[in-house]
Amino acid sequence: MTDEPTPYGHYDFSDSDGYVADAPAAMPDDPCEVLRRYWGYDSFRPMQQEIVRSVLGGRDTIGLLPTGGGKSITFQVPALMLPGLTLVITPLISLMKDQVDNLRRRGIRAACIYSGMTRAETNYACECCIQGRTKLLYIAPERAVSENFLARIAGWNVSLIVVDEAHCISQWGYDFRPSYLRLPLLREAFPEAPVLALTASATPEVVDDIAQRLEMKSPARFALSFTRANISFLVRHTTDKYGKLLEVLRGTAGSTIIYTRSRKRASDLAALLVREGFGALFYHAGLEVREKAERQDRWQSGATRIMVATTAFGMGIDKADVRVVVHYDPPTTLEEYYQEAGRAGRDGLPSLAVLLVGNRDRATLARRLATAFPEKDFIRHTYDEICRFLSLPMGEGFGAIFDFDPAVMCVRYHMPPNLVMSAISILHRAGYFEFTEELDIEAQLMITVRRHELYEIDFSPAEELLMDFVLRNYTGLFTDLVQINQSHISRGTGIAEDTIYEILKSWRRNRIVSFIPRRRTPYILFTANRVPSEQLIFGREIYEDRRAAMERQIKAVSDFMFDDARCRVAGMLRYFGENAAGECGTCDVCRGKRHSGSFDGAAFERRLDAFFGMIAPEEWLDVRSLKAWYPRHFAELVAHIGEMVEQGKLRAEGNLVAKVK
Repeated sequence: MTDEPTPYGHYDFSDSDGYVADAPAAMPDDPCEVLRRYWGYDSFRPMQQEIVRSVLGGRDTIGLLPTGGGKSITFQVPALMLPGLTLVITPLISLMKDQVDNLRRRGIRAACIYSGMTRAETNYACECCIQGRTKLLYIAPERAVSENFLARIAGWNVSLIVVDEAHCISQWGYDFRPSYLRLPLLREAFPEAPVLALTASATPEVVDDIAQRLEMKSPARFALSFTRANISFLVRHTTDKYGKLLEVLRGTAGSTIIYTRSRKRASDLAALLVREGFGALFYHAGLEVREKAERQDRWQSGATRIMVATTAFGMGIDKADVRVVVHYDPPTTLEEYYQEAGRAGRDGLPSLAVLLVGNRDRATLARRLATAFPEKDFIRHTYDEICRFLSLPMGEGFGAIFDFDPAVMCVRYHMPPNLVMSAISILHRAGYFEFTEELDIEAQLMITVRRHELYEIDFSPAEELLMDFVLRNYTGLFTDLVQINQSHISRGTGIAEDTIYEILKSWRRNRIVSFIPRRRTPYILFTANRVPSEQLIFGREIYEDRRAAMERQIKAVSDFMFDDARCRVAGMLRYFGENAAGECGTCDVCRGKRHSGSFDGAAFERRLDAFFGMIAPEEWLDVRSLKAWYPRHFAELVAHIGEMVEQGKLRAEGNLVAKVK
């Protein structure tokens, strides 16, 4: 820790009542008991327990768990059982904040660090780790491998290193990030700590690359099948996407997500659907944080059926009963599509993933390559214009953070927004700066004087009302930064939000509280001094190799969309390196074949086996829900299930069946 005073640097984490952070209760030595105590689950999902035991055994481990497979449990349970700190490397700021909040609600001490936090915030998080008050520290990869952070953590007691979204370390992954390449520095700092690499979707080539680049030692590999037996994947070719969308929505029921790649289209579609009588909201990264939370809550509670969203929606969403996921626009990769479509049917019940394909979509896919990889001269020009926009002199900038809205720059300098954003992404990957497009941080408050000292302060009537309200409505203010909602406080006290803000700033100046205002600002952090643009280097792995990888990914998406002769699921499984046991029987291609033939009992049994492989074996399945699989042969399906019960393959109670143990 630095000797320079900060709002938290010299705070002893206790108040006048003698409160000291509770020592953690003795932790069970059985992972299942830890799972029960903190999450309330009686058993792990498939493959979770194997990964947990591998990690607890001190072995480097790779976990390949498809969307909805419960990746976070595989490191959160060991983190509680291991003696020291667990470092979790993740590139998703919003997801790390959500996970930290969820863990704290369960009584698990967690913190996060990412670029954009103040020095005081970072110091406070580190102090909690040093004092043993944190079990999990989530950190963005750029921060984790910075020289300052590596120097600071020397001597920490780190028991486990987790690399989430591990495909980002592979140049063949669909979201390659250069900062991940320096993660082996953490291995050097903590050679005894095992490394757990997790990803939801990766090809065999990417998995091998992950192991090599993380310098893993004979890693144990655990992978669930990519088969989502309860999801029917349907491609619908149409000249009228909106009309086809209405047809899909009127023919289905239950919670629905519609993905589109444009913020404007998301808002427009939601408005059109409301006019048609549907309950619909839109969601994208440009919304205010409070508005995002309110819309997400309405959708998750079932008050609104449909969420029309960009890809900003979905990470960390824990809603099991999504029945339909529609893609209005072509996905960028099959990995992305699989993750988004996989948000349907996490409860194991039959669900639909519908991809709408229009006449122009083949050309749209072709244009994406040129847009994602503009000419190198244009990238250099963009770098110069960014530096000019920010008034950054040559030879300066290292470590500097600027508020930066690319849209404003594009208007001012008459630049094409799509190409500029791609150039920014490549410059980010090349390590010249870090750009965060959206950053939402709620206001945070901590009282830094002891409780008895509050009574000695001469508060005005408004200040006294405000302090009384926050003390009654927020817990932990004397020991931790606590998120506060200034609108809620204003409604509860009758004090205007602007006045509350000024009072809190005044208290901060007088060292009564530590107050971090709410902010939402896209920013750019320069990781190197400005250089002449002709000196910019884009290595082969940053540009040429990535371009070739994207070309292969686009071809895979095109094959999935336009090859109407082969099973969609079997083709997708081959892409992920998995041999399909046969045709899925429920995609649009298989349905077309089945409708012209008879019921195939053997194919149905394979499908049912795959389905039960996804859920706990003792769980029951309502036979009536399978009508979505075989609408024209449901009678034959029911008869075949009766035969399976007689043969001892299934057990039945009324309309419910389960696998015989």
